[in-house]
Amino acid sequence: MSALKQRISQDTKAAFLGGDRFRGEVLRNLQAAILNEEVALGKREEGLSDAELEKVLAREAKKRVESAELYRSNGRVDLAEPEEQELVILQEYLPEQMSESDIKSLVDEVILSMGEANIQQMGQVIGAVKSKAGNAADGAVIARIVKETLTK
Repeated sequence: MSALKQRISQDTKAAFLGGDRFRGEVLRNLQAAILNEEVALGKREEGLSDAELEKVLAREAKKRVESAELYRSNGRVDLAEPEEQELVILQEYLPEQMSESDIKSLVDEVILSMGEANIQQMGQVIGAVKSKAGNAADGAVIARIVKETLTK
């Protein structure tokens, strides 16, 4: 079992034993998402690596962000707040996110290494930046910065 998965499991038990039902449910749902991913990838026996777990975490966190935004835009603050609270819990297990200036410098570095890329190569630039940044940067932010940089 990876260190991250073990930490999530221990924190789930601690939350329920400590009486923090909300945190326990969030982590239990996260464990279910991890199990689904293990089954989907055929890695039920050996489990996911920490990098693969981080991808699941990032996907779950993104769902919470999108749900909260949707609820807020429709005037449902009562539904948005629990989603945001879940996001805070999930973010504890994600690597620290890169700042936009760090992403911008990484984008500039990739474009320079490609020999002055143009807008038609946007997908290649985004892919290269994502592979270097890993789960420390949101794909939507990377895409926005790459597009801004290439259209200048």
